[in-house]
Amino acid sequence: MIDAHVQRTPPAPTQVTQLFEAELDDLLALPRCEPDQLRALRLRASGEIRFVALVEPRGVRLRQRDATATDAVTDIAADAASEAHHRVATTSTPALDRLAGDDPAMQRLLSLARRLCRQPLNVLIRGETGTGKELLARALHASGDRAEGPFVAVNCAAIPESLIESELFGYLPGAFTGGNPKGMRGLIAQADGGTLFLDEIGDMPLALQSRLLRVLAEQEVMPLGAERPIKVALRVVTATHRDLAALIVEGRFREDLYYRLNGAELVLPPLRERADRRYLIQRLFAALAAEQGGAVQLRADALHALLDAPWPGNVRQLKSALAFALATREGETITVHDLPESCRADRVATPPISPTSASPATTCVGDDTPADPEGLALARTLDQAGWNVSQVARQLGVSRPTLYRRMRRHGLVPPNRRGRS
Repeated sequence: MIDAHVQRTPPAPTQVTQLFEAELDDLLALPRCEPDQLRALRLRASGEIRFVALVEPRGVRLRQRDATATDAVTDIAADAASEAHHRVATTSTPALDRLAGDDPAMQRLLSLARRLCRQPLNVLIRGETGTGKELLARALHASGDRAEGPFVAVNCAAIPESLIESELFGYLPGAFTGGNPKGMRGLIAQADGGTLFLDEIGDMPLALQSRLLRVLAEQEVMPLGAERPIKVALRVVTATHRDLAALIVEGRFREDLYYRLNGAELVLPPLRERADRRYLIQRLFAALAAEQGGAVQLRADALHALLDAPWPGNVRQLKSALAFALATREGETITVHDLPESCRADRVATPPISPTSASPATTCVGDDTPADPEGLALARTLDQAGWNVSQVARQLGVSRPTLYRRMRRHGLVPPNRRGRS
């Protein structure tokens, strides 16, 4: 119910609210004249989030201090609507916006990334394995001026040292024995006009670091067997989970190359330190569930287990855990029992096993004994219950189909069915 005695602000000019798809109160709450201090603004029509700031257009002077905020916005909108619209359009970075929720560290990182995405600086991304370094690199590419160009990703640790030179720089026909008789265009040349992403740059052989340094310094690449270099125009984004400064001290990484690569540095926090884990879980789950089709739900106990897990493998491990749960579920609801053991070890109570109560079949079941702790505990529980599946299912708080699925996963077969083909 609306209180008729409450004095309300006169309606804002429609061109302002329509232009930004936002309420006037939300626009007036934006930081003024500080474009590097962005604030989240939810669009009224689509519900999408944009990170914006209120900047006074050039050549337009705000009214005196005693003028109302509505009057000021009216004047600005009338004289600079096209400029403001252009500013919002050119700073929209949905690829970056999707990478995080309300985690302060990630929002600071993304704020810096938005300012870097259109700058001609090489970027070094640091972070633990699985934190999403390549995702960030792709988002930088998609948000920058080279978005229409190629994005070429190279894992320096995955290519054998004997092949990495020819893969990166390419070669002419007949350059060496065993090569493609037609020659090969190198990955650096393939990235011309776009972004070259060198993952695990700390694993690049020292001899090749000198050649990469020339590419960065001269913007040209020399294929194997060539007499003249090929000009390239590209941006280089590198990533590593290693301490490059320590590698420099050890003589395993060139210091001059480090400063060429580190035009700007972005450090991704590990998943366990992020405050937006719920956002990441829900977003990844929705994307993976959509790939499989159907309406799959994530029950509260599963969500809480995912929120509390330590995630040493970071976002990559989280995505794998959700994919596992979706692939092995029984029904349309993911419960804590559908998650991998590493995600629910502290949440699924295993009945205590007394050494004196174990039957001979439990302590000596030969080749059918599971090697993993979860399978062994399940085998002992089944043996104690005389392999009564219904009883064990009630004891563990799961359905019979779920229990049968676990038995199949661990290769557990009831005694009366062993030996059958």
